[in-house]
Amino acid sequence: MSGRYKYGLLIIATIILGLLSRHIAGVPLFIGDVLWATMICFGFRFLFIAKPTRFIVIASLVFCYAIEFSQLYQAPWINNIRHTVIGALVLGEVFCWGDMLSYTAGVAIGLGVEWLLKRKTT
Repeated sequence: MSGRYKYGLLIIATIILGLLSRHIAGVPLFIGDVLWATMICFGFRFLFIAKPTRFIVIASLVFCYAIEFSQLYQAPWINNIRHTVIGALVLGEVFCWGDMLSYTAGVAIGLGVEWLLKRKTT
């Protein structure tokens, strides 16, 4: 199975888990943020399959953190986007420092899965 195919499947599985986490009682909200960042990590690996791991980590964290910091910008036009289902899932709605920890954990999980996949193929 090619690398992109694996990461495509991981992206889809992570999206499903993330959406389910929002609808299962008792699952803390931060789990969705962790899974979102894991999906971003898989997405960067999917797009940049041959890049070194360092690039994937930095790109994933910069992307996640940039989205979080963008929530400090509260113009009416972007808030209208944030109030849609897709807008809320992609852009979030409220800035929270704790989300940075969730994103860092999510990228770490993505790297752990990548390490396991590489280990299994060698």
